[in-house]
Amino acid sequence: MNPRNFFAELKRRNVYKVAVAYAVVGWLVMQIAATVVPALHLSDTITSAVVVLVLLGFPIALILAWAFELTPEGIKRAEDVPPNESITRKTGRKLVGLTIALAVIAVGLLVFQFLRPKSLNKAALSTPSAPTTPATPALADKSIAVLPFDNLSRDPDNAYFAEGVQDEILTRLAKVADLKVISRTSTQKYKSAPDNLRAIAQQLGVANILEGRVQKANDQVRVNVQLINAANDAHLWADIYDRKVTDIFEAESEIAKTIADTLRAKLTGSEMAAMAKAPTADSEAYELYLKGNYFWNKRTGADFHKAIDYFNQAIAKDPNYALAYVGLADSYLLLSNYGAAAPQDSMPQARAAAQKALKLDSNLAEVHATLAILSQGDFEFKRAITEYERAIQLSPNYAMAHHWFGDGPLMALAMTNRSIAEGKRSVELDPLSLINNADLGWVYINARRYEEAIAQLRKTIEIDSHFYLAHYYLGEALQLKGQLTEAIVEYRAAVELNDDPLALAFLGHAYARAGQKDKAQEILGRLTEEAKSRYVSGYSLALVRLGLGEKEEAIDALERAYRNGEGDDIYIIRVDPFLDDLRGHPRFEALAEKIIPAREFAKAATSSK
Repeated sequence: MNPRNFFAELKRRNVYKVAVAYAVVGWLVMQIAATVVPALHLSDTITSAVVVLVLLGFPIALILAWAFELTPEGIKRAEDVPPNESITRKTGRKLVGLTIALAVIAVGLLVFQFLRPKSLNKAALSTPSAPTTPATPALADKSIAVLPFDNLSRDPDNAYFAEGVQDEILTRLAKVADLKVISRTSTQKYKSAPDNLRAIAQQLGVANILEGRVQKANDQVRVNVQLINAANDAHLWADIYDRKVTDIFEAESEIAKTIADTLRAKLTGSEMAAMAKAPTADSEAYELYLKGNYFWNKRTGADFHKAIDYFNQAIAKDPNYALAYVGLADSYLLLSNYGAAAPQDSMPQARAAAQKALKLDSNLAEVHATLAILSQGDFEFKRAITEYERAIQLSPNYAMAHHWFGDGPLMALAMTNRSIAEGKRSVELDPLSLINNADLGWVYINARRYEEAIAQLRKTIEIDSHFYLAHYYLGEALQLKGQLTEAIVEYRAAVELNDDPLALAFLGHAYARAGQKDKAQEILGRLTEEAKSRYVSGYSLALVRLGLGEKEEAIDALERAYRNGEGDDIYIIRVDPFLDDLRGHPRFEALAEKIIPAREFAKAATSSK
C-alpha cells in the first residue's frame, strides 16, 4: 500500500481520533484509580493493574478502529464501508465531541487535585480548615500524639489503668509504618484536653492529637476518646466505648484502627493483625501487668523492684503472657543502670525472661529490642543489629528501639552515619525524652563531633536543667574540646543532682587532669569504699585511675569489668575517647580484641562511610 494512501486510510477510519479519545479516557481511569484505591485502603497492586490494562488496551483499540466501523446498522468491517461514505465522518465527529467532553472533565479533575487540601476527612467536609505548617511535610497529615488519659474513676489508684489504656492504644498505632506516632515519654508532661493544643502539636511535631478519659468501676470500663486536628481545633472523630475489663483489648484495637482509617494510613495485613491482637485473656493478669508497667516507668531502683513483683504476679495469673515476661526482663536489665544490682546478679534473670517471651511470641518488637541489648552486653554485635532491625520492622515508631540501636552496636562499631540517623529518629519520635536527647549528644561525643554534642546537650538541659546525665555528658564534650574548667562545673552539677558513681568518676578524672590530684584521690577512695556495699562499675574506677596516669591499674579495672559481665560499660571500648591514652598498650589491645575484634571493627566502620 502506498504510504500516503495508508495514512489517508488511517484518517478515514478514525484511527487518529480513537487514539486521542482512548488516551484521554485512559488517563481519567488511571487518575480515578489513584484517588479511589488509597481512600478505600485497597492494595496498591490494584492501581498498578489498572495502569497495565490501560496500556495493553491501547494497541487493541487501534486495531479495532482500523478493522471495524460503527454504522446505523451496527458494527461492520471497515472494508465493507464505501470510502466516500459519510458514516465514517459522522463517527469521527462523534469521537471529536466525546474527546472534548472528556478533556473538559480531565481538566476539571486536574484543577481539583491541585487546589484540594492534602487531607480530606469527615470534619474537613463541614469545617473550614486552617493551613498548617508541619514539622515533617511527608507525614504531616498522618502524625499523632496520644495525650495522657484522664482518670475519672472514684479511686485515684486506678490512674495506672487510664495510663495503661493510653499506652496500649499508642503501642498499637506505633506498629503502623505509614503513621508518625509520638512516644509516651514526650506526651506525659501534658494533661488531657489542654488549652494550647496547637502549641503542643507544634512542639511534638504532629498534626493530630488524641485525647481521652477512662472511668473504671469494678469490672466495667468506659473510654471516651476524641481525635482533633490541632491546627484548626477540628474534631475529626469521637466515640464512647463501654466495655467489661475482659473486653478492653477489643476497644483499644477498634480505637487504634479507627484513628488509622481517619488519618488515611495504609495498613498492611500484618499491621492489622498486630493491632487486633489481645496480649492476654486474663483481665487480672492485665491489671497486674499495667501496675508493673506503671512502676517501671518511674525509673528508680526501688520502683524496678516493685515492677518485678507485679510482673511476676501477672505471669502467675497467665503463664503465657509474653509482654509480662518482657516487662520482667526489662526491669532486671535496668537494675544495674540505677545502682540497684550488679550485672552478674540481674542479667541472668533478664535473659531467662526475654527468652521465655520470645518463645511465647516472636512477633513482639519489645522482646527483640530487649534481646538486642542483651546481645550487645555479650558483645554479639551482629546479632544485636539483627534484633534491633527486627524490632523496628515490627514497630516502626518504637522510639526506644531507634534510641538503643543508635547508641548501641552502631556506635560501638563506629557506624557513625547510621548511629546518628537512628539517634535523630528516636528524638523525632520522642522529642521531649531527656534520655533520647542526651544520648544523641553522647553519640556525637563518641563520633568525635564535639561541637554538635555540646549543642545537642545544651538543648537537652533547656528541656530539663535537672537531668544529671545531660550535665555530665556535656562535661565530657567540653573536656574533650579542651574546656576543662567548664567541664568540671558540669560534672559537679551532675554529682549534686544524682548520686551516680559514674558521674563522680568523671569528676575525679577531670580533677586529676586539672592537676588537683588530691581531690581525684579522695574520689577514688570514696568509690572504692562504696564498691563494698553497692554496685560501682569497673569502668568508673578505671576513669579515675586514667586521670591519675595509672594505666596498669586502669586496665586492671577494665579487665575486672569484663570478667564480671559489665558489658554495658565497656562495649564502646573501640570508640571511647576517654580510653585513648590506653590505645597501643598490649594488655588493652588484647582486651579490646575480646570485645570487638579489630578486623570486625574495621570492616563495619568502613562499610558505614
